[in-house]
Amino acid sequence: MSPAASSSPLKGHWALILGASSGFGEATALRLAQAGMNIFGVHLDRHATMPHVAEVIAHIRQAGSEAVFFNLNAAAAEKRADVVTSISARLTPEGRPLRVLLHSLAFGTLKPYVADSPRDALTQAQMDMTLDVMAHSLVYWTQDLVARGLLGRGSKIFAMTSAGDQRIWPTYGAVSAAKAALESHIRQLAVELAPKGIACNCIRAGVTDTPALRKIPGSDKLLQGARERNPSGRATTPEDVAEAIATLAASDSGWLTGNVIGVDGGEDIVG
Repeated sequence: MSPAASSSPLKGHWALILGASSGFGEATALRLAQAGMNIFGVHLDRHATMPHVAEVIAHIRQAGSEAVFFNLNAAAAEKRADVVTSISARLTPEGRPLRVLLHSLAFGTLKPYVADSPRDALTQAQMDMTLDVMAHSLVYWTQDLVARGLLGRGSKIFAMTSAGDQRIWPTYGAVSAAKAALESHIRQLAVELAPKGIACNCIRAGVTDTPALRKIPGSDKLLQGARERNPSGRATTPEDVAEAIATLAASDSGWLTGNVIGVDGGEDIVG
């Protein structure tokens, strides 16, 4: 463990990261581990990508932190219940809640609402799935964790949104709707959980080169545009976002809640 981690206010606390094996989730898991936090990670990976998951776990442990990962569908109610039970078995004897819950699930359908051929257009099932995974699942995880006493005073909930909550990009409609819903859920949770001392905020990252972004048709143009208009002359990185989350997580203040916090180097205000 580094000297910085040994003196960190996060040392010994636990984080639960939904979407922990890549992108923002991976970077945040590694950064929080460097600050002395232990990590529960939920991810959905097939055999081909499991070696990378093993590398993430190894890096967390090399930082001197514990890593407990679950490979499953985070939007499935029965799987969620199993994970919450496992977390409860570990944390309840310690007598303190999770310090961080990060919702960083990026799994949705990228199709236009209207297409020349109906079979190329977004279906109701695809819309429902996208919003369930990328937005509504935050509510259900929070409900279960609060009910088991695993979120409490001092806990911080973060949810990853994007500028696509308001801006249009071809095929991004369902994901855009999910981001808007996610922000609404955060506002509602912030109000309902304020009496319990739980802070809830969205993190709106700038355009970032992640596996999720690469699945969007035309993502190379999005990245190039971000680099050109960002005051720093580069795109946002997962590490930029992870650093912001670690900084916010270390604060004892619960007064910063119900917000959409931009972590983009000023990209959005000039774009």
